Amino acid sequence: MRTALRRKVRRAKDATRRVVFASERRHVAVRRHLAGRYLKGDGLEVGALHLPLALPRGARARYVDRMNVADLRAHYPELDEYELVTPDFVDDGEALTSVPSDSMDFVIVNHLIEHCQDPIGALLSHARVLREGGVLYLAAPDRRRTDFDREREETSLEHLLRDHEEGPEGSRTKHYEEWTRFAIKVADAGIPEHAAALEQQDYSIHFHTFTLTSFLAMMLRAREAYGLPLEVVATENNNHEFIVIARKTADVVVAVPQAVQVPDLALATNGHVA
Repeated sequence: MRTALRRKVRRAKDATRRVVFASERRHVAVRRHLAGRYLKGDGLEVGALHLPLALPRGARARYVDRMNVADLRAHYPELDEYELVTPDFVDDGEALTSVPSDSMDFVIVNHLIEHCQDPIGALLSHARVLREGGVLYLAAPDRRRTDFDREREETSLEHLLRDHEEGPEGSRTKHYEEWTRFAIKVADAGIPEHAAALEQQDYSIHFHTFTLTSFLAMMLRAREAYGLPLEVVATENNNHEFIVIARKTADVVVAVPQAVQVPDLALATNGHVA
C-alpha cells in the first residue's frame, strides 16, 4: 500500500516536472527565436543581472546597469547564488546618458520597463540610442500572470502620461505602498514604515504594471504625442511575460495635443508579425 502510494506521488511529481520543464523550454525557445530573427550587429542589454539574453551569431552586446556588481549584490541579496553580468557601463537604464545617440543596432530591455518610474521617458531614451532601423527587444511581465502584480491594478494610460509630463515624484510613495501591500503582503499596520524604508533605499520595485494590450497602447500614444520613433514589428505572449519587437523609424511628426484616449488595439494580436 505504501509502495503504491509512493509510486503515485512520484508519478504526480514527474508529470508536474514535465509540464514545468516544457513551459520553461518554450519560454527560452520563443526568446531565442525572436533574438535570432531580429538581433544583429552591436547593441546593448540594459539590466541583465543574472539572466542575459542568449544572442545569435552576428550579435554582440555590451551591458548597462545602474550599479557595479558589488553594489548590485548588496542591493539584491536574493541573487547571491547567481552569477551576475558585469556592466560595461554604469548608468541609469532609463536615461542612458553615457550612450551616444544613433549608435546601437539593438537595445535589449527584458523585465526592466516595469521598474522604470517614467516608462515613456525610458522608451524615448532607448529609441534615441538606436540607429535608424535598429531594434528594441523588450520583455515585460504580464500583470495577470505575475505573483507580484496579480492583485495590483493595471497602470492606466493617464497615469503613465502624467508620470512622464509632470514627473514620477508625485506617485512614487504610492507605488511603494502598493508594492508593500500587494506584492510582499505586509500587514496594514506595517505598510507605511516598510514602504518608507524601501523608498529610502531606492529599492527597485515594479512601479507600473502592464498587459500586452496596455503596453502597446502606451507605445502608440507615445508615438503620437511625443514622437517616439518606434514601430512594432512583432509581439508574443510568452508564459508569464510578453515580448515586443520594435524597429526605429525616421522622425515622427508629433500630433496636435488632444484629449487622452486609449487606442483601439484589436489588430495587436498575439504572435503578430509585420
